[in-house]
Amino acid sequence: MSTAPHPRSTDELFHALRENHQLPYGRTRTVTAEELVDAAERFAEPVPLIHALLELQEAYTYGSDPRKSPVVFARLLTLFDEQPDAFDERLRGQLFWRFKWVANALRALPEIPLASLRQWLTEMRDRYEREGLGLQPYYGQAYQLAVHVGEDATLAYELWAGRRRTPHSDCEACEICERALYRVAAGDDERALEVWAPVLAGKESCQEEPARSVSHALLPLLRTGHAGRARELHLAGYRACRRNPSMAGEVGRHLEFCALTGNEARGLELLAENRNLFDEVDSPLDQLDFLTGVEVLLRRVEGLGHGELPVAGYAGRTWTVAGLCAEVRGRGDGLAARFDTRNGTSAQSGRRTARLDRAPLLDALELALRTSVLDDLAPGDAPGDRREAVAASVSRAASAVPEELPELIRRARELDEEGHPDARACWARLRVLVAARDYSHPEDPAVGPYGRLCADLLSDEAYRAAERGDYASAVDLHEEAAGLYEDAGAADDVVLARACALLAAAEAAGEGGEGGEDEAELKAAGLADAHAAVVRLQEEATGLAPYVEGRLLRLRASALGVRLQTSGDQAHAAVVFAEADLLQEFATRHGLTTQVSGAMLLRAGTHALSGDLPAAVTEIDALRDRLVSDGPAWHLPRALGLRGRLQLGLRDAAAAHADLAEGLRLAAAWPADAVDTSRLHADLAQTCLHLGRPDEALTHLTRSAEVDLRDGKRVDAFCTYSNAAQLCLDLGRIEDSIALLDSLLGEPDVTGGELDGRLVAQLRLLRARALHAGDDLKAATAEFAALAAESAGWDDDPGSHAMIAAETAMILAEAGEFDRAGEVADRALAAHVLSPRYELISNCLRELARLRAQRQGPDGLAAALAHLDEAGRVADVARAAGFQPVGRSLETALAYEHGRVHAYVGAYEDALAALEKALALLGEPGAEEGAAGEWAECVRLAGAVEGIYLERPAPALVRLDAAVARLTALGHPEECEPLASLAAQLRDEG
Repeated sequence: MSTAPHPRSTDELFHALRENHQLPYGRTRTVTAEELVDAAERFAEPVPLIHALLELQEAYTYGSDPRKSPVVFARLLTLFDEQPDAFDERLRGQLFWRFKWVANALRALPEIPLASLRQWLTEMRDRYEREGLGLQPYYGQAYQLAVHVGEDATLAYELWAGRRRTPHSDCEACEICERALYRVAAGDDERALEVWAPVLAGKESCQEEPARSVSHALLPLLRTGHAGRARELHLAGYRACRRNPSMAGEVGRHLEFCALTGNEARGLELLAENRNLFDEVDSPLDQLDFLTGVEVLLRRVEGLGHGELPVAGYAGRTWTVAGLCAEVRGRGDGLAARFDTRNGTSAQSGRRTARLDRAPLLDALELALRTSVLDDLAPGDAPGDRREAVAASVSRAASAVPEELPELIRRARELDEEGHPDARACWARLRVLVAARDYSHPEDPAVGPYGRLCADLLSDEAYRAAERGDYASAVDLHEEAAGLYEDAGAADDVVLARACALLAAAEAAGEGGEGGEDEAELKAAGLADAHAAVVRLQEEATGLAPYVEGRLLRLRASALGVRLQTSGDQAHAAVVFAEADLLQEFATRHGLTTQVSGAMLLRAGTHALSGDLPAAVTEIDALRDRLVSDGPAWHLPRALGLRGRLQLGLRDAAAAHADLAEGLRLAAAWPADAVDTSRLHADLAQTCLHLGRPDEALTHLTRSAEVDLRDGKRVDAFCTYSNAAQLCLDLGRIEDSIALLDSLLGEPDVTGGELDGRLVAQLRLLRARALHAGDDLKAATAEFAALAAESAGWDDDPGSHAMIAAETAMILAEAGEFDRAGEVADRALAAHVLSPRYELISNCLRELARLRAQRQGPDGLAAALAHLDEAGRVADVARAAGFQPVGRSLETALAYEHGRVHAYVGAYEDALAALEKALALLGEPGAEEGAAGEWAECVRLAGAVEGIYLERPAPALVRLDAAVARLTALGHPEECEPLASLAAQLRDEG
């Protein structure tokens, strides 16, 4: 199927070539380039054909198809020999630059004889000499061939490295990489890293760099003790090469890095992300490099006893680690042998063996915020389960599960009546036994009929569904259980199951909406109805066991407590206290310690919802003392968690941290689902932020998300991970943020469209912002533009589209695409009319104006002023609507931007007048730092315009000196510094 346009003129052909050149390397770009060559041949002109062939060779070269690159170059060389005048200086430069591409391509093909490689280098040298070009590029290729073959490269290196660079030399970054690799091969990692420094720091770059250098530098960094730097570069470098067939070798080295740092599970995840490379890499040398890295990883995983893990591999079948390792080993050995046969040495096999035999360099290095181990990847295990959080309770929980079936059933029910968390382990064991084909129910009157046991299991499943927020399923399960209980003659359990179904139904009625006031009122009314229905159920039942009465009272109190939380109406608090008191009195009389604790927790929470935090603390302190003396011990972590939140509300973050940390410590003694450790971690994260410990907060956020994932709360987990990614961004840990978001966006339920689309869009928006913060403007622009297009269809949320479109317009303008930026800004404005975002839209329009003026000078003034005029209309509407922005007014910001725009285009009198207006609108500064900073910057710019560009230093100095005196008196020394510096400059120049 044709993918290329069909140019009818050379102008259309050149336009199509430019369009194709903007595409990423890959199949689409290559096919289109092939079709454009066919189109160029129809024009009886050599220049269009030359351009089309150059584009095609580049597509082959960076699309990892080395066999076709030399063929295209041969056509170019023939054209040059026959029609040299068709090649202007630029085309001639490109032609001779690409001799190196051909040398690299031929070297990557084991079927090309070594003599042919040397013959090509001779051809290159001869032609360079005839053209009067320096030979340093030729000696560079000769050196690389010597290294590839395994010859003594010392002389070849000196002949290349000792020569002066020429316009046809490899770029500085690529040559730095070759020099560093020479030092690595000599065993001098420290010297290699010194050579690599400019590239690893981002000061030198090209199409392949710094990604290539990063992949090679990872192990030298580890060997020299720079694990932290290796981690940083792994995150950034991997992102630059993933899924790219022309960088398969680099991907292989990142997999090797994971294998040698205790990150085998992450390595398998990255391998799955790059499964396309098994089939899309046409370069045998790149294949060898990639497969060797894959084998290092797979051998390590298999050696750790996980050979049966499923793994991504060649298309067409499923693979285990052991199976894929054997396949990769055979293919890798075969490729190495072919190269060695061609080269007449064992160099490639030797290098491959050295990589495969390398021992791990670190036992563990945390590479990503989402940590996983190989056990997490085993079929049936819950992803993200933190083994250390579960290990403490394994032996105790296991001992709580009796071996004999009748005793197991009785024990499960006893523990369930008590509300003991070990009941879950018993029910889980019973669920497995009952599901077995050979299950035989015991004929024991104390156990009861099979139907009752099935109802028990359904009830346990219903409680689990409610805990993860799936109330609709909980309703169905409770009602089904009630029917089975009724058939079994278990009257008490029928009442309890139906009561639970009533409360779950009230909760389910409030799911899935937008959370508005009307919905809250409906949910509150539903909870009141559920409470009344449970009261009727209890009153109509007779002879209920005390534990059932206690649970019904707890359900009644809980329904009213949730109503208070939903409505926020303090008039609802009194009935909650009344129900809690009734529950506590009954539970105390019957020795139901679990329900006594529940009543006291409910009282403390109600005090908190009523705004009486000291009373809540008093209540929770009494509960804490009771739990320590009388139990139940598993409620203590929950009580400490609530106490920690109360202390945070009272602004005692240190006390909050102590309570929450103790709660988390105690929670480790119980089964993983006995305590809401996700909430404890989340609250600790918030507390750590208050204490100025953001890195610790980040750890708790990620652990909170991991617990939610384990418990099946994927939306909650993704929201928490999103907060963690934003915190990373705020901390300047940009690559951590991007890596975390990439991991989330690669989850099967995300790629399969199962997760909420708006949540996915939020993750993508955050990733786009992170890419922008990381100076990857091209990737950020593409993501923002895609999100702006998608959000245009959000008719129910025009405000979010306005936000996304405004950000997109600013990114497009930053990328120099001003026409597209204007179009997207217009869409943002249209959405803003439906759902006003005054400050955001004003910021967008002012930024577009600034960038126009800065980049285009006087030519961009008209468009810049049009943006500012639109921003003025937005400010007028905002003022009429009573909108109050954060910080300076929209009118002030607009006047300041008029000053900057006119300064950029050289209209300095207009600039100064606008800045004077901005200063008048700002007024005199006060003690607030933000306002003082804005005022100082406005004074500084006015002083620069007046003193430097309008050449009126005297009034400018008066302005600056007065401002410095004013700010000094107000205690703003930092704001004074730029003003004093400018004043000193004006005096020096005067």
